[in-house]
Amino acid sequence: LIYIVYCVLGRRRYGAVRSGEAKAGQFKVRSTEPASSITVAANLTNQFELPVLFYVLCLTLHLTNGVNYLTLALMWIFVASRYFHAWVHLTSNNLLLRSRSFFVGAVILLLGWIWFALHLLGVV
Repeated sequence: LIYIVYCVLGRRRYGAVRSGEAKAGQFKVRSTEPASSITVAANLTNQFELPVLFYVLCLTLHLTNGVNYLTLALMWIFVASRYFHAWVHLTSNNLLLRSRSFFVGAVILLLGWIWFALHLLGVV
């Protein structure tokens, strides 16, 4: 997903310069960047927020033999929510859809961390 967003960002920035909407120097400071690429840059930043907790959770679940069908399902739902969130952000940027997909992903990730804590405590 990160590489897809990087590609979209590159295309939008290149397109903005090529069409005359922006000059290359405008990309030094985000506040002067065209709105079409600021949205993509913001989405790229999003990919290093919740997903970092996801990566750590996946690794710790694997290292502690905590992976099962429930955790796999939760993690795939999280991944789907992130792809949907990015798609909405990069296309319509509908705030209601974006916030709902973010919320779903955040709750799923929280459930994963709760399950991991219970796994470490030997409850599950």
